[in-house]
Amino acid sequence: MRKDNVRSITYIALCASIMAVLSQLAIPIGAVPLTIQTFVVSLIGFFLGGKRGLASVILYIAIGAVGAPVFAGLQGGFFVLIGYTGGFIWGYMPFVCMCGLGNKRWQKITFGTLGLLLCHVIGAIQYALLAEIGVGAALLAVCVPYILKDVALVIGACFVSEVLKRKLHE
Repeated sequence: MRKDNVRSITYIALCASIMAVLSQLAIPIGAVPLTIQTFVVSLIGFFLGGKRGLASVILYIAIGAVGAPVFAGLQGGFFVLIGYTGGFIWGYMPFVCMCGLGNKRWQKITFGTLGLLLCHVIGAIQYALLAEIGVGAALLAVCVPYILKDVALVIGACFVSEVLKRKLHE
């Protein structure tokens, strides 16, 4: 196996592990807990790129789906993915891919923010379906209170990924 392949597999697994650990930093403040998962997902996308970032997020979701308590609040199992907050977890896949786009910092932040918004919409749609409310009401309830924090986390993740890349390639 080539050195680059080993490094890629290691980074993919490491990022999935970091996501599992940092997902536990959650403050339950309503229907959707306050977390830093958007920071981790965007960091993974910025650091690994869309393709390897997607592999890492899929690995994280698969580990959680089979029952490992890697989702926020030490939850695990497929029921989480079809529950009220599951849409946000599904939304991590297009989100991480969008973060992998762009070459310049402003492009990465723009694509990352668009990916974040897509993740929020997917999460709100699933929440709306389960709560039997309109998508607009769901957006107001589970997205609007978090959006500024999440955009700031995407921007921060872009800067952190640049530092990580520089330090790891020295």
